[in-house]
Amino acid sequence: MDRLLPYESPFETVISFHKLIESFEEIALSDVDYRSNYAKAILKEVEAYPEFRNGIRDYNIIKNNEALIKNLVADLFPTALTNNEIKAITIPFQNISFNYTERFKKILRNAGDEFYMEIRDFDEHQFYINNCCLILAYYYNQNIDFNKPFFYDIPDEEGIKKHYRILYNADFMEITPTAEAIELTQDDIDLLIDNYNDLELWKSKFPERSWILKGFGIVSLFDATTESAISNLKSNLLKPDSTRVESTEIIEDIFRSIFKIPSLKVGFIIYNPEEEKFIRPIKFDNQLQSFLLKTDQEVDCKNAFFGCSFENLLDKKEPFVISNVEKFIEESSNKRLGEHLLKQGIQSCVFAPVIKDEQLLGVVELVSENPRDLNSVNATKLELILPYLTDTIDRYNTDMQHQVEAIIQREYTTIHPSVYWKFRKESQNYFQNINHTKDYIFKEIVFKNVYPLYGQIDIKGSSEHRNETVKTDLKNQLTMLLEIFDNQKPNSNLVLLEQRKFELESLRNELDFPLKADTEQHIQRYIEEEIHPILKKSKDSFQSEKLEEAYFASLDEKSGLFYQERKKFDNAMSIINKKLASVLDKKQLEAQQIYPHYYERFKTDGVEHNLYIGASISPTKPFDMMYLHNLRLWQLQTLCEMELEHHELKESLPYELDVTSLILVFSSPLSIRFRMDEKRFDVDGTYNARYEVVKKRIDKSNIKGTKERITEKEKITIVYSQNSEEAEYLKYIKYLQHKKVLEPAIEQFEVEDLQGVSGLRAIRVKVINNAANPAAKKITYQDLLDELN
Repeated sequence: MDRLLPYESPFETVISFHKLIESFEEIALSDVDYRSNYAKAILKEVEAYPEFRNGIRDYNIIKNNEALIKNLVADLFPTALTNNEIKAITIPFQNISFNYTERFKKILRNAGDEFYMEIRDFDEHQFYINNCCLILAYYYNQNIDFNKPFFYDIPDEEGIKKHYRILYNADFMEITPTAEAIELTQDDIDLLIDNYNDLELWKSKFPERSWILKGFGIVSLFDATTESAISNLKSNLLKPDSTRVESTEIIEDIFRSIFKIPSLKVGFIIYNPEEEKFIRPIKFDNQLQSFLLKTDQEVDCKNAFFGCSFENLLDKKEPFVISNVEKFIEESSNKRLGEHLLKQGIQSCVFAPVIKDEQLLGVVELVSENPRDLNSVNATKLELILPYLTDTIDRYNTDMQHQVEAIIQREYTTIHPSVYWKFRKESQNYFQNINHTKDYIFKEIVFKNVYPLYGQIDIKGSSEHRNETVKTDLKNQLTMLLEIFDNQKPNSNLVLLEQRKFELESLRNELDFPLKADTEQHIQRYIEEEIHPILKKSKDSFQSEKLEEAYFASLDEKSGLFYQERKKFDNAMSIINKKLASVLDKKQLEAQQIYPHYYERFKTDGVEHNLYIGASISPTKPFDMMYLHNLRLWQLQTLCEMELEHHELKESLPYELDVTSLILVFSSPLSIRFRMDEKRFDVDGTYNARYEVVKKRIDKSNIKGTKERITEKEKITIVYSQNSEEAEYLKYIKYLQHKKVLEPAIEQFEVEDLQGVSGLRAIRVKVINNAANPAAKKITYQDLLDELN
């Protein structure tokens, strides 16, 4: 008998009808003649098979005596109910079952010969411990609720998976220990109850085959397909995004079980109320399809495609049902929708709105290849499903909104994590204020007594480079146009062509001089209005036509001009900015470990960054000036690494560009305020504005008394105003020179007076650009102090 056990078991299983036989013996002694005679007749038949009372260990005995067993258990399996009840004799949790009712036999017959009946999600661990719990409950009288709902998943003749709830009756079973059984104390039982996951512990207390399970049980099934399918759908939809499985196959299997339609397919679309469009949900893309959108990403709800068919769905929020698509095409004015469905092999369908708070969230699409499979009657089953879909789609919309807000914040108006706490606190104050809907006035977000750090790595001569690329592209375009005109045959338009050639040459000559503000627009307008019409109308020599084809193929689609050189320049700028910004952002994560501080970065013709550090930004952590000095060293080291990164990029760029680096030192604390209108932080107060003036003008300034810029390629310029700042940065430079990051030479000079600002000085030092540069090694402020001291 044990060969039929799916896993190891603490039981030696013995099938026995001894309890049933004992009940017949009592009935045989009763005064009711017909009951007594019936019991005596059964007992006489069973008398020839003592193993029916003592225990059956050979399964062949059961197979060879099916008729006798049927008579023996007839009171438990009424003939009148055999086509209604789903019952059989079994041993709980084991693969032993026989004496099926007719309905049970039909279910197994429809499932096919290859079907093997197993309890859903029931593994070796559960099997062993559930058997142990049987012993605890029936032998040790422990009140243990260990039976979770069990299900058999059995396909019907059409392949639809149906779900049957399992109920066990163990009244005709008894459990007895063998000599190998271990007697348990209450402490042992308590230990087991507290350690469900420790299978080895349970096996040590209940060794394999140390108990005898004698008797038989009765298993009863009831069809819980709809409830189980809805539960599966609910469980799947409520899982976190990282573990949820939304494959078409799983979702469609669930819906097929509920609607009992083998060919049922499921689709879904989201409704966007702002644009009044149906859109394909991003998260479900390539998994749940849409039969309405098919290949489109979105479609306008007022599109003629839907006609008036969707009025009930959009306005009354009621399902739209087509039970016969071919008949719909004949009778409806909206033949386009019907033909769209018929092309996909759809013969019946339901489009059900998903509603929350009277707002349309999306549409569930159910379709079938057979007419009348889906109709207004079975469409009511969606009422069982839609509440769970509503919560899921609402959560999806909320998640998408949060992601969109995060993207907007990241890409357009960043609130840095270091200061986010203050924005959150103010938002909480708003919600906690009893009159927040009318009277609450948001407080300004201000951080006082913070120390600024500003740095930039700029594309050297970017404006001049850009102008040169514009001139080159324009010259190339004008030259190609002149070449086309030179290859045209003389005709009646000769005078006009000569005039246009003269004008084109004049424009090309203008490009030998500095570019004016409107030169590009002037040339573009002239070419589009005067030259292109001539080229499109003329039909000339083969050579001329080839030149014209090559010319139009070279035009940029957006501008209508040559864009080759400018594209190289723009690509080079983009590569440099993206690479340097990524280096800075990555290093910033390390810098936040020094002390939490505000950080913002801008990409213009290069990369700029602002840092603000102080106790008001991180009030829970004591502030010390050492953190400021540490951050200044980090900034200098990071600019060195960015210079090196550019140096490695330089040779692979489509357009060679140099960069210059600058640090502005400002030792006086200031205040920053969040500007609500600009959605960004700015310095606060008139005195602090001096810092902003210097920031905006310093990179274009010259060395005092010269025409030489204070910035130079491959060098870092440090601008300061106080002697203490000079001494501090000379220490940093000396240390980085010692580490072979900076070259030995140091330039020091005064900076020309800016408007309203004088007395600035600067240090300039070159970064060592060779492969052996060890700048990648992290250097801390403590390393510097240890070295200098």
